[in-house]
Amino acid sequence: MVSRVIPVDVFDLVIFGGTGDLARRKILPGLYRRFVAGQMTSDSRIIGAARGELSDDAFRKLVAESIDEFVPKDRRDEAMITEFLSRLHYVAIDAKGEGGWDALKNMMRDGVVRAFYFSVAPALFGDIALRLKSHGVADDAARIVVEKPFGRDLATAKALNATLAQHFHETQIYRIDHYLGKETVQNLMAVRFANILFEPLWKAEYVDHVQITVAETVSVDGRGAYYDKSGAMRDMVQNHMMQLLCLIAMEPPYHFDPDAVRDEKLKVIRALDPVPQQDIVRGQYLAGGGQGGYLEHCENPASTTESYIALKVHVSNWRWKGTPFYLRTGKRLRARASEIAITFREPPHSIFDDAKGWRENVLVIRLQPDEGMNLMVMIKEPGPGGMRLMQVPLDMSFAGVLGDEAEDIPDAYERLIMDVIRGNQTLFMRGDEVEAAWAWTDPIIEGWNATGAKPQGYDAGSSGPEDALMLMHRDGRRWREIR
Repeated sequence: MVSRVIPVDVFDLVIFGGTGDLARRKILPGLYRRFVAGQMTSDSRIIGAARGELSDDAFRKLVAESIDEFVPKDRRDEAMITEFLSRLHYVAIDAKGEGGWDALKNMMRDGVVRAFYFSVAPALFGDIALRLKSHGVADDAARIVVEKPFGRDLATAKALNATLAQHFHETQIYRIDHYLGKETVQNLMAVRFANILFEPLWKAEYVDHVQITVAETVSVDGRGAYYDKSGAMRDMVQNHMMQLLCLIAMEPPYHFDPDAVRDEKLKVIRALDPVPQQDIVRGQYLAGGGQGGYLEHCENPASTTESYIALKVHVSNWRWKGTPFYLRTGKRLRARASEIAITFREPPHSIFDDAKGWRENVLVIRLQPDEGMNLMVMIKEPGPGGMRLMQVPLDMSFAGVLGDEAEDIPDAYERLIMDVIRGNQTLFMRGDEVEAAWAWTDPIIEGWNATGAKPQGYDAGSSGPEDALMLMHRDGRRWREIR
């Protein structure tokens, strides 16, 4: 199987926060990989913008170090690195003042795509948007990319959207959620809408429940003060997991078109029922494995912020009424794993005596690690001795199917940045979608704040709090093992 690489148009991409952590770890190494793949044309340019005074050569040296650190050795080519670095430039910018903006304007070329990546704190979005327009740096066809968080509640999300809308049209704003750039997430849409096999079964009549898990082994040590102001609900559920839920639950759009897809996602969010407090479990990891606990890492012994959350969610529409969606995410769990598991209902009648051997059909979509899908089906256990049943996976991992080509699949940031250059907003959130997500999230947070209840402690390296197990057990179900 050979993957096709389609070059994008010539562009000037300005990365505000170009010397920051996200730019160093993801954006710039990803752009190098797209350059090597031939997707980024040789006459395209990348311009780093930050407060510090740097020469072009000093910025190129910083990017070379990032490539050396974050691109595997077998994917580095010294000649290509040198050519890539020659496309890089730098300008010192004062986001809240006037310094550097005229210099940046003079660097912009006519007749090429202009894109501006806001890899900075959200508090600077408005200042940068204002100056891009007031100094004539951004034209009417320019695109801006903004990173989450898109506010911390409905009020701040509306304010942020209003600020951006003062200077840019919605068609120019790309709210990036890197989960939507994952190959398997997009394959979820292909599996649903390009195959007749699943779509007739994709509804409450045949689906018993859905589990969405995003488990992390890392702690919040080193960023605890920041994380303590958000927590798992704001950091993961309101955006990443909400998007995954939407892609599972959405109706088929009339066409694979940005607004058609986002219209259907918005309908899902608006159909979400309020979540009662008894269907929510919050936790904080305890000290263990030679590391401190959450309270030590956030340096706030009275913190009631959750590092783990599990919820039972219902979508009240014709397709999903009565089928629960179980969501869980947390830090310092047993393994790093992100997956969606669609568990189908049992057959209405079993013709086999070995009924105890029966297990559900489950479609598992694994986002990380080892991206791929498998479908758990029942077969006869090989050998003599009667009709004994066993469950086996029909497996499709990208590594297995693509072989060495799996290494060349663009990562999420690479894919999404190329979509920005193409002007394709399908995998980016729209303003009304963000606000609808916060409108659902805010009452949940307000509910537990009103109770003053502290999150339940859970052991580092475990699957989470005991109460999360009970959330499933009381419904006669079990969480899938985190591994």
